[in-house]
Amino acid sequence: MMINVSIVINVVGVILALLGGLMLTAIPFSFYWNPEDTLPIISSAVTTFLVGLICWFLSRSKSKKIGKREGFLIVGVGWITIALFSALPYWFSSVIPEFTNCFFESVSGLTTTGASVINDIEAVPKDILYWRSLTQWIGGMGIIVLTVALFPLLGIGGVELFVAEAPGPTSDKIHPRIKETAKRLWLIYVGLTAVLIILLKICGMTGFDALNHGLTTMATGGFSTKNASIAHFQNPAIHYIILLFMFIAGINYTIIYNSLKGNFKRVWSSDEFRTYLFLVVGLSIVVGIVVNQVTSLGVEHAFRDAAFQVVSVITTTGFVSADFTAWTPILTLVFFILLFLGASAGSTSGGIKIIRHIVIFKNSMLELKRLLHPKAIIRIKVDKKVVSPRIMTHVLVFLLLYLIIFVVGSMIMTVILSDFDEPLLTSIGAVATSLGNVGPAIAELGPMHNFSQVPMAGKWLLILLMLLGRLELFTILIILTPYFWRKN
Repeated sequence: MMINVSIVINVVGVILALLGGLMLTAIPFSFYWNPEDTLPIISSAVTTFLVGLICWFLSRSKSKKIGKREGFLIVGVGWITIALFSALPYWFSSVIPEFTNCFFESVSGLTTTGASVINDIEAVPKDILYWRSLTQWIGGMGIIVLTVALFPLLGIGGVELFVAEAPGPTSDKIHPRIKETAKRLWLIYVGLTAVLIILLKICGMTGFDALNHGLTTMATGGFSTKNASIAHFQNPAIHYIILLFMFIAGINYTIIYNSLKGNFKRVWSSDEFRTYLFLVVGLSIVVGIVVNQVTSLGVEHAFRDAAFQVVSVITTTGFVSADFTAWTPILTLVFFILLFLGASAGSTSGGIKIIRHIVIFKNSMLELKRLLHPKAIIRIKVDKKVVSPRIMTHVLVFLLLYLIIFVVGSMIMTVILSDFDEPLLTSIGAVATSLGNVGPAIAELGPMHNFSQVPMAGKWLLILLMLLGRLELFTILIILTPYFWRKN
């Protein structure tokens, strides 16, 4: 069966038209702060909207069915196309002159990685800063999932699309109908974002800063309006509020939904949530003790910085309240390992995800039992449910591919960064943080640095890794296989 290319173009056209509409929300910021600089954002929005409209109009078809192949192709092509057009405001405004750098910033935003090539963020026009934050908010839950809720209006079914987009190996659903699931996800997402913005404003942030940090926190993105990131704000209340909402953003949205309904028994029965909670608390205490010993900070400040950075890296947000690479070498190693962790499946965070680590750990422990009892049938259970062999295979293959991509990517990046003072450490840090969609790395790309110094070839490699990580490897890799394009 041939791939229905027209429906792919049609859906991508709808997404581009929607993206163009979202770009227009930056215009009020242009008029208020820089009335003479409204042309770049208007030009970007109109271009994006018109291209989307043309794609939609020219690819209209009677067949509106999306199969698995079309679903994967829409997500893969859709994300790349969205990233290309999201780069237009940076390019048209000349905030970032080279298109490679514009595309890097755009991909970093949409994948919620938070790695930046802008040296002086505070000098960037407000409308572009807002658009930069909005790209993370869009990418946080996925513009594709948002569009799923609108597909019934177009006569298009979206189940296959959501399967390709949904993060993590869990199939737990808030509601059996995909349209209702998408609506509930976005309602929670929008609600939490609004609450966070209000709290940040109350705590002393300007309205503009509160808006931007609200958008990027709930997206676990990490873009800030300040060069020093969250370290710019000296108010501890701001740090604690962002810390709390980063933690919430790293929770499976099914768990958040159940907690809002008061179903706390189901929340606490989640193996992943309990592991996530204990891991964050335990690491924060241990890191806080070390930071308190090696710095002159007070106890409260040491534990606040420790908890903030632990949650920021685990949830792959990437906000910075302190330079964790300046504490001790052992803590630098700890935070490097955390780049591979990720928070919960079904959250806006990137990374491998805690649920996969749980499955692998339980399988490893049970394998030791199987050695003693070779004839016994011992099955892995998560949340008191048996993990099927298919999911177990999926997790193992995912981790193997993740490791292979990390190793190969690090080797290539080491060659590209051969002129750096610490090419190996910088390379493995850059690859790990891009693949995990975290943001800050180690060595010469640590929390106090950005990615502007990375050569263009390195940026294209990191762009690929960010997309692979955001779409959980398989969505991109399957499109690159020959059998994906063969007729059935």
